[in-house]
Amino acid sequence: MTRDIVVVKCGGNAAVDPAGVCADVADLVSRGRRVVLVHGGSADIDRLAARLGVPRRRLVAPDGVSARHTDDAMLEVVGLALGGVTQPRLVTLLVNAGVSAVGLSGWDGGLLRARRKKAHRSRVDGRITVVRDDHSGRVDRVDAALLRALLDAGRVPVVSPPALAEDGRPVNVDADRAAAAVAGALDAEALVLLTGAPGVLRDPADEGSVLADYALPRSGTPEFVGGGMAPKLAATREALLAGVPRVLIGDGRVPRPVTGALDGRATTAVLLPEENTTRAEAAS
Repeated sequence: MTRDIVVVKCGGNAAVDPAGVCADVADLVSRGRRVVLVHGGSADIDRLAARLGVPRRRLVAPDGVSARHTDDAMLEVVGLALGGVTQPRLVTLLVNAGVSAVGLSGWDGGLLRARRKKAHRSRVDGRITVVRDDHSGRVDRVDAALLRALLDAGRVPVVSPPALAEDGRPVNVDADRAAAAVAGALDAEALVLLTGAPGVLRDPADEGSVLADYALPRSGTPEFVGGGMAPKLAATREALLAGVPRVLIGDGRVPRPVTGALDGRATTAVLLPEENTTRAEAAS
C-alpha cells in the first residue's frame, strides 16, 4: 500500500495559529496531498469551563506528568468546546479556503474506540491518591475505513476527542495520542504534531535550544524534555512503534507550519535501536 497520507495534529495551545494551519493544509490538498487534521482544544475548553463555572483541575501522576481531570461536568465541557467551538472554527477555515472538510468526533460512527482508565494515581498535597471519577481513556482502535472513504471522496477529515469506551460511554482522550493512533491505523507517511514551540527544546526557557532530532527508547521511560512535551513524546513513540516512518514536532505559530515541518523545520523523532535501548535500561 502506498503511503500518501499526512496526519496533522493542531495543538489546543492558544499560541497555535489555526488560520495558518488551515491555510497550509488547504495548500497541501491543492497540491494533491491527502491530509487528516486531528485537533485538541485546551484553550477553548478552559475558557468555556470558566464561563460555566466548572472547576478546572489537573491530575499529576507520580512521574510528574499532568493531565486534565475529566469528571462528569468537565466531560460535558470537553464535548461542548471541541464540538461546538474548536472544530467548527477549523472546518469553517478549511471550507473558506476551498477545502471540503468534514468534522468528526471520536464517537461519530465509533471512529475512535478507547480503553477506559479505571483509576488514576495522582499526587495531591505530596501524597499519592487514587482518583476514580475521571472519564478518560486511551485510543486502542480507529475506524480507518471511514477515514479512507472520506479521503477517497476528496474530503479532509477533521477529528477530535472524545472517544467511545468499551462500555459504550464517551471518554476524553489525549489528542496527541489520538493523532498517533490515527496515523498508525492509516499507514500514514508522516505525523506532524504542531505546538506552541519550534520543536522539542533542550531548555524550555530557550527557544534557540530546539533539537533537530530526538531519540526515544522503544520501551521503558523516555527521557522527557521539559516544557509540557511529555504527552507529545509519548504519542510520538506510539506512532513510531505503529510503523509511521516520520514523526515531526513543529511550530504551529509560524506561516506554513505543516509544510515547514515536512521540509525539516521541526524536531524529527526516531526510535533508538533495540541494542541501545537495552543498554540504556540496564544502565538505569
